[in-house]
Amino acid sequence: MNSVLNTVYNNYLTAYTPKNVTRYDTHKKSELRGVYNSIVKMNKDAPWYLPTTSKDTQNYAVNLKENARELYNTAAQFGGLEQEALLNKKSAYSSNEDVVDVNYIGDEIPEGAAPGFELQVQSLASPQENIGLFLDNTRVALRPDTYSFDVSINDMNYEFQFAVGENETNKDVQARLVRLINNSGIGIKASLIESEGKTALRMTSESTGVSLGKPAIFHVSDDRTSKANGTVDYFGLDYMSREPANARFLLNGEERVSASNHFTIGRQFELDLKGTTAEEETVRIGLKADAESLTDNVTKLVSGYNEFMKAAASYLGFQNRSGNLVKEMKEIVSPYRNSMEATGLNMTENGTLEVEKNLLKESALQSEDISSTFSYLKDFSNSLLRKSSQIALNPMEYVDKTVVAYKRPGGPNYVSPYNTSAYSGMMFNSYC
Repeated sequence: MNSVLNTVYNNYLTAYTPKNVTRYDTHKKSELRGVYNSIVKMNKDAPWYLPTTSKDTQNYAVNLKENARELYNTAAQFGGLEQEALLNKKSAYSSNEDVVDVNYIGDEIPEGAAPGFELQVQSLASPQENIGLFLDNTRVALRPDTYSFDVSINDMNYEFQFAVGENETNKDVQARLVRLINNSGIGIKASLIESEGKTALRMTSESTGVSLGKPAIFHVSDDRTSKANGTVDYFGLDYMSREPANARFLLNGEERVSASNHFTIGRQFELDLKGTTAEEETVRIGLKADAESLTDNVTKLVSGYNEFMKAAASYLGFQNRSGNLVKEMKEIVSPYRNSMEATGLNMTENGTLEVEKNLLKESALQSEDISSTFSYLKDFSNSLLRKSSQIALNPMEYVDKTVVAYKRPGGPNYVSPYNTSAYSGMMFNSYC
């Protein structure tokens, strides 16, 4: 049963949540208890609906919840959870963003000089790549049967089964294996490559780097598989064309390695290596001035809001209730509209916000009291937090559905998990 649930959850993660996980995705027991109590209260008087069976509607509900989670994390990251964080949060800079992208994640600035360092990137972390044999697009030489092979990755073993028909070509079977691997969501991406009329199967790990004693990220074999073997040798699936490698760089002249191109330094800077430095070139990492930091933070907060609005508006064609959501989000902005326009934030007709960075930065520089001038931002981010939490708790509120019966108002109604189970069932409907 656990393996089935793991498969379901992995499919959910790869299909619907390719977004980054932040520290705001972890919760205390008290917070989880609060979510549970909110669900109980919401379901106590909720009416009964007909089950939602449309695949488009199910995707809409799941994506709406995840977009709300993303908006919550953005608002939380840029000050929504702390009263003064949005106005005081520092922003980091990189002297060469083509080589190193940086984000400041520290809570407080240490006393003394502002933190900063120099970086020289010698090589990037790379994934493992397996490229199979290049075969002509002729009838496959394997006898018709059900075959399987095993893939070992992240201390887990996965078996892939597939059938080979009598009249299929090498390319037909290779293309089927590409779909099979990509749909599995185990951390490997497959593709078909061509050269001089021949095709080969390429498998690339999503993770990078090597760990001690593990020179490879994944292994492919069919020595002990449950069905017919021979496909690994025939297609050359076990040939490692490129070994995984760690990133290598100098931090203030000191040699360092990392299994990933994304890592943190001193729990203050979050780095993303994108390229290597030229000989004798050094990338400087540090903190921006207060006005520039405020401009960056406000821009990122607005960007998160705009992305959510665009996602909600994209469903207007087939989900009428998504129009209610767009309207409600516009109403969140309305009370702060005058203050926003005075500091460089303008609301468009579709409800998104445009940032005049020069006016925003000028307002920050000329303000005698930044906390007073931009106080509306704290209320705005708090409003986004509350709204995104409500949407994530019950995305079915914005789904077109048919009411079957209402519960008796004020009566001793029994609490039912109907609304949340209707949503959760969308994650499992393909496995039941």
